[in-house]
Amino acid sequence: MSRFAAPPFPIPAAPLRLAALGLLAAGAVLAFMTLGAQGDWSFILAFRGAKLAAMLLVAYAIAVSSVLFQTVTHNRILTPALMGFDALYVLIQALLVLGLGLGYQSPGLDSPLKFLAEVAIMTGMACLLFRWLFTGATHSLHRMMLVGIVFGLLFRSLSSFIMRLIDPNEFMMLQDRMFASFNTIHTGLLGIATVTLLAASALAWRLLPRYDVLALGREIAISLGVDYRRTVMLTLVLIAVMVSVSTALVGPVTFFGLLVSNLAYHIMGSDRHRLTLPAAVLIAVVFLVGGQTLLERVLRFDATVSVVIEFVGGLLFLVLVTRKVRR
Repeated sequence: MSRFAAPPFPIPAAPLRLAALGLLAAGAVLAFMTLGAQGDWSFILAFRGAKLAAMLLVAYAIAVSSVLFQTVTHNRILTPALMGFDALYVLIQALLVLGLGLGYQSPGLDSPLKFLAEVAIMTGMACLLFRWLFTGATHSLHRMMLVGIVFGLLFRSLSSFIMRLIDPNEFMMLQDRMFASFNTIHTGLLGIATVTLLAASALAWRLLPRYDVLALGREIAISLGVDYRRTVMLTLVLIAVMVSVSTALVGPVTFFGLLVSNLAYHIMGSDRHRLTLPAAVLIAVVFLVGGQTLLERVLRFDATVSVVIEFVGGLLFLVLVTRKVRR
């Protein structure tokens, strides 16, 4: 039986665990909005509300896309970041800085058109890769991930080359875009990002009953009547959309999905998507919102929480890889 198969015994504690995660997430949100608040509440709620909305959107997109990606690849140490989304995003920003120079900071470049263009480019590249490599063969996913890693290395190399061509002032401006940040969010993009994620989620929700079957393996899913190739292709496209929206909104986040998805499996004690998906989203909210509150309001640090999360996620990745090699 696949390690992704649901356990044969019921898990009565699962709703309680989800409720506990929900309370933690609600507490993190409340603390972020109210802790240390002084002055005009209308300004505070509007300013913090925009950052909170961005963190909630990113938490949802990264958590859902990571769990679904691990389902179709049957591997818990893989994340959509392996497909090179973060490297492509950095390359796009580097090309814009090279072409526009200091004019890259123009307010017009933060328009919804630029956001949609970035999402379209990243999603289009991923869909071309899926269409080219996914032929229905058993090892197509492995080949796709290998090519995705190669393209990621190519994009990073091109970005490094461009960084050598620009002047130091432009490089400092580009460096701000190389890491996820919730402090410089264009509030006009939140509505577009929300609508895009809702559309992708509506399609994913219709496929939800199939994901538990997909987790059992390709042969079992086909024998149970699931259109394996079509379901996996559509899921990969939805994953590409979610990751592209998250990356274009705040910047690249590499190991965050690996961290929240594996914690969701461990806490829920199940691989059923009706449990792991909401658990992963709630854990992501706790980490992002709670971590940002701790850094900003308690420790008074200027650093973004994404740096800390990436460090912890990278350590978890090394632990999982080492454990798998020993087995």
